[in-house]
Amino acid sequence: MELSFPEIEGPVAQRGIGIIAPFDLALERELWRWAPLEVSLHLARTPYEPVPVSLAMAELVSNPLHLTAATRDIMHVEPEVIAYLCTSGSFINGLEHERSLRDTICAAGARDAVTTSGALIEAIRHLDIRRISVITPYDEVLTRKLHDFLGQADCAVIRSDHLGLGGGIWKVNYRTIAERIIGADDPRSQAVFVSCTNLPTYDVIEPLEQALGKPVLTANQLTMWACLGRMKLPMMGPGKWLHNVF
Repeated sequence: MELSFPEIEGPVAQRGIGIIAPFDLALERELWRWAPLEVSLHLARTPYEPVPVSLAMAELVSNPLHLTAATRDIMHVEPEVIAYLCTSGSFINGLEHERSLRDTICAAGARDAVTTSGALIEAIRHLDIRRISVITPYDEVLTRKLHDFLGQADCAVIRSDHLGLGGGIWKVNYRTIAERIIGADDPRSQAVFVSCTNLPTYDVIEPLEQALGKPVLTANQLTMWACLGRMKLPMMGPGKWLHNVF
């Protein structure tokens, strides 16, 4: 039997984003929901560490040696940008350390690099946000590190809430997340930031932005926004205040 496909071309030309994720990431599906059709995500993970979510874990999963190895693991598929998909691991030691993580990824061969906390800084500057509320799934110590990081970028934390979880963050339900976001909001805050790439947020962003009348910025959303902006591509999904302008 002879087959011919005169009208079929393709597949659609693929454009890649490399993702370096902590070993416990459980929300790959959420990441794909932000991506246009032609974008593929290529994931590598940092090595397993037998510690709870904490300052110690954030230090371990942001080890430059792990980022170098993970970058090299995904370079063969030629991603246009590589993202270090971890909020705490990229904010724990301040702005200079966040820049050093991007430098590490580029030194390992990446064309361009993004971190989740770096994307947060890009977004607050893009939106001219100087006062923000935050919600995290972390303990108080790690949450305070986020406050310090934002302070270095001249963005004041007006109100803050944290869940104090040491694991299983991806299991938190939308009702809990929505209630905590509403509780963390303040009339003086220009936006609410929801930290952690392992905390599900996709479906609560749009209704909460409508209810609060301000941006609800989340870790996975911002990471994908920053990556797609470097690729000159629009971001799919909710978040009406974030638009890539080319």
